[in-house]
Amino acid sequence: MSVSDIRKIDMIGTSQESQRVVLTISDHLEWENDINTHLFILQEKINTYLGFIESNEIYKTFPDSINRDIEIRIYFKCAPPPSTSNFFRKIEEILSIKKIFLQIIDAKI
Repeated sequence: MSVSDIRKIDMIGTSQESQRVVLTISDHLEWENDINTHLFILQEKINTYLGFIESNEIYKTFPDSINRDIEIRIYFKCAPPPSTSNFFRKIEEILSIKKIFLQIIDAKI
């Protein structure tokens, strides 16, 4: 699965280091063409993850998530351009209000 599959959860598991439940988004898209379209797709994907969490579906699907912190981790094939920093800062603010952690990981190729 990937960021393009807007209505699906890419991966879910538990971090051995933090003991958080980690919902992973795998973003393979390039940034060169249309940054706004890319950000819209990513925003829709994050909204799907929030719906999954806020509806408590996460606890039915992954019972190990009960009583654990939750983190959304985004793995990028292509590093986001600097012009997207405000977008990610805003997403992080929104998630932190909901006590959800955000981690951005870009490929080191």
